[in-house]
Amino acid sequence: MAEALKRADAGSHAAKPVAPDVSSPAAINDNGPVIEHVTLAVSDMHCGACIQSVEGTLAKLPGVVSARANLAARRVSIAHEIDKLSIEDLVGALTKAGHEAAELSATPDAEAAARDGDLLKRLGVAGFAAMNVMLLSVSVWAGAASGDMEDSIQSMFHWLSALIALPAIAYSGQPFFKSAAGALRGGRLNMDVPISLGVLLATAMSLFQTMRGSHQVYFDAAITLLAFLLIGRLLDQQMRTKAAGAAANLLGFRAYFASCVHDDGRVERIAAKNLKPGMRVLTATGERIAADGVVSEGTSDIDDSLLTGETATKTATPGTRVYAGTLNLTGPLVIEATATEEGSLIAEISRLMDAAEQNRGRYMRLADRAARIYAPAVHVLGLSTFAGWLLAGYGWEPALTAAIAVLIITCPCALALAVPAVQVAASSRLFARGIILKAADGLERMSEVDTVVFDKTGTLTTGEPRLSDPTAIPDDVLARAASLASASRHPYSRAIVAEAITRGQSVEPAGNVREVPGCGLSVTTAQGEERLGSADWCGASANASTSSICYRDAQGRVTAFALHDSLREDAAAVVSRLIAGGFAVELLSGDRPQAVAEAARAAGIAAWRGGQRPDQKIERLEELKAAGRRVLMIGDGINDAPALAAAHASMSPASAADISQTTSDAIMQGKMLSGVTDALAVAKAAHKMALQNFGIAIAYNVIFVPLAMAGLVTPLIAAVAMSVSSITVTANAVRLKAMRLELKA
Repeated sequence: MAEALKRADAGSHAAKPVAPDVSSPAAINDNGPVIEHVTLAVSDMHCGACIQSVEGTLAKLPGVVSARANLAARRVSIAHEIDKLSIEDLVGALTKAGHEAAELSATPDAEAAARDGDLLKRLGVAGFAAMNVMLLSVSVWAGAASGDMEDSIQSMFHWLSALIALPAIAYSGQPFFKSAAGALRGGRLNMDVPISLGVLLATAMSLFQTMRGSHQVYFDAAITLLAFLLIGRLLDQQMRTKAAGAAANLLGFRAYFASCVHDDGRVERIAAKNLKPGMRVLTATGERIAADGVVSEGTSDIDDSLLTGETATKTATPGTRVYAGTLNLTGPLVIEATATEEGSLIAEISRLMDAAEQNRGRYMRLADRAARIYAPAVHVLGLSTFAGWLLAGYGWEPALTAAIAVLIITCPCALALAVPAVQVAASSRLFARGIILKAADGLERMSEVDTVVFDKTGTLTTGEPRLSDPTAIPDDVLARAASLASASRHPYSRAIVAEAITRGQSVEPAGNVREVPGCGLSVTTAQGEERLGSADWCGASANASTSSICYRDAQGRVTAFALHDSLREDAAAVVSRLIAGGFAVELLSGDRPQAVAEAARAAGIAAWRGGQRPDQKIERLEELKAAGRRVLMIGDGINDAPALAAAHASMSPASAADISQTTSDAIMQGKMLSGVTDALAVAKAAHKMALQNFGIAIAYNVIFVPLAMAGLVTPLIAAVAMSVSSITVTANAVRLKAMRLELKA
């Protein structure tokens, strides 16, 4: 094995990765069915109604555990029972519902490039055709105005326009026509139905008028309309892809190949997706780790900033947990895999981000309901406009022209994108700062917070006790205490062992150590009993009884170990920012009142309570709720779970290993506490932007719909207005990723 480590360090990491095969391995649940996670590409998702249709279709299938659509990436992530459904069944159900679905097989960048390339080609055809048809139309208009052009020449120009426009419309309009046809086959409406109807009606009417020899021809409007629509869709697609940010590309950081170490020492290069828990994996210097696991051999520095947001590297030694996607920097490692592919932490984070980007908060549900009502209303308005103009005594040509303009102007693009665009931008910005949203409406509830309540240990503090005065402990006493402490995972025990290792001591675990619940550790030697535990149990004197932990040697001599849990580096600054922003701040902890008081004083928190049981924390939160306060509770996500659930919103600072165990609305990665202020600032800004986007969508319709019904808006102007409104909504949301935010309650 040593030889394998040397070979790995010599440069086996030079192999170039290729695009991943994202077919998902099954996750086996010992207490239930085998669950498989798959991701399908759904290329024709363009609005909220499409999301509802995709998720609703899949939810009806027996064996589907969950289905979450991502509008920005045009994907749907599905968890299903592998013995009841196959990928072909999932794709077939979506196809039957009128969607273009396929198993995801390309990288996100390749998919986006392919979509952009297709739209660019169609836009090029539409633009070229529109320019030529417009030249012919200008000639006809000029000739009609001067009276010098004969009818036969005008008719010829109309036919030339038809010859150019018809094939261009048939090719360039396919993204809209296919989407509309699929929706109608599935018995539903989406935003491409009125678009397609408007374009086809304008084209059909123009062809009919050309055959009749009439002057009411709109080939220029139809093809120019498609050109503007394609420009709008291309820009919108690029903006939303950009808004998805790092989270959408997270899985691209996984290793695609792994060096599997067999029992006989043989090293075999295999695809990372074929790794199984229990396998040993050799990771060379410079390679990304291929699976979650525990280091069994080797020492190296690990760059895990991808998961924690921390720029400082972490030293990995035998026994250290490491995670897929992190980078091995300075030496080869042999890792025993514990979770692979879709079971890894990086896959879990990606799923959480997908859920956060397209969550169903109150605003999202409101937008979905509005879009569902709006789609049929569009056709009713178009039909009413047509009928109204006919009843007013106008001919069918102006009546149909006005109806076409209404169909185009009332397309619910801006309304459907109002909230999803904000959700994607907000979750992307938070992810870049090490914050992962989990709950469906967590962002909305955070925007309403006016009070922040902290837990102490592991939240306001680092949760890693250290010796207050290590120089006061003799080396021989520290060595014996560490020998006992190595038999326990208690934080105080770990602190003693860490100090011994820092001094360069070799910690040998004591044998036959007995743990006495509520007291400590003891071991019987030839010289007598040694104890490590509470001051009273060790028989400490009165002046040592306040120490955190004591050691009594075989002769009965007692040494006190005073430990302290230091505040997070930025705790005081974060509390100061919260108070300056108008938030009320409290500290609730189950720790000793004296320790809580010291932590509160150091952090600048005036209101604190120590010795709080979980039920007492909930009681305090209920008191604040009764007083009209909306509380953000910040705890470690495990022992504070009841309080997190009782609060209006919740966050957890969590180590990577705890990412999927916490029950809070959001998780802060890393050692800093600034994620609290970042999350609150982004949540409040997202709330404002969602309202702004609703306002833009509503104002657009209030202004342009009456004008279209009155015949004051041509189909061409309608297309421009509709495209501008959807682009404006998305661009407004994208601002959230880079704008300077101020924290205010």
